[in-house]
Amino acid sequence: MKKLVFLFLITSFLSCKTDDRNEVLVLGLIHGSHLTQQEFSTDVLRDMVKKIDPDVILAEIPPDRFEKAMSTYAETGIVNESRVARFPEYIDVIIPLTKEMDFVLVPTAAWTEEMANARLEKMREIRDDPDRAYDWQLYGLARQKADSIKKASGREFDPYWINSDAYDNASEVALSIYNDLFNEELGLGGWDNINKAHYAYIEKALDEYANQGKRIVITYGAGHKGWFLRELKKRNDIKLIGLKEAMGLQPSQ
Repeated sequence: MKKLVFLFLITSFLSCKTDDRNEVLVLGLIHGSHLTQQEFSTDVLRDMVKKIDPDVILAEIPPDRFEKAMSTYAETGIVNESRVARFPEYIDVIIPLTKEMDFVLVPTAAWTEEMANARLEKMREIRDDPDRAYDWQLYGLARQKADSIKKASGREFDPYWINSDAYDNASEVALSIYNDLFNEELGLGGWDNINKAHYAYIEKALDEYANQGKRIVITYGAGHKGWFLRELKKRNDIKLIGLKEAMGLQPSQ
């Protein structure tokens, strides 16, 4: 009888123990299109971030550009750091919200200017090489197919569709070809290569905040989302959540 009581108490204790895993949301963004697409405008994004109420945002900002971006914003109210200023989600929404909300903004992007320039130069070289005409055409057709799938959805700029498996599958049509054809040639700027470098920063941050019961949001261009989710699903110390769950909506809404 005593053993049964003991087992009951242990079971009750374990069932009452709170889940201290962090909630993690990968929020796919559309960069410059936030300024032109009303469905996912900067105003819509701002309202979303407020509703999601993150404790930590892991941002597509290079660590070596972060301090300058934040210091100039603090001094002037303007972000004029070139790599960060190209993203309206940061200069118009997330960085200003650091004054209103209590979240930690962590830079996690591995991009450098040299890497971006080298990738652009190499892609032009491939495009103009007659011996690579087939590869370039194949890549172009894959991009067209991916774009057509997105347009056919009728929800191309709907933030909930952008943050869905269907969007990731459509993106993969082009990104898988891009990666297979060019990743090795593009070096550090190749698709797998850059995502591995981004994810190393993300993983480091997740390790630092592990098991603190926080809500962590990863904000990157939507194309990266599928790649990150495949890696994040390998972790057992986090709870992955979708955008609707983070917004407090039912899946059917």
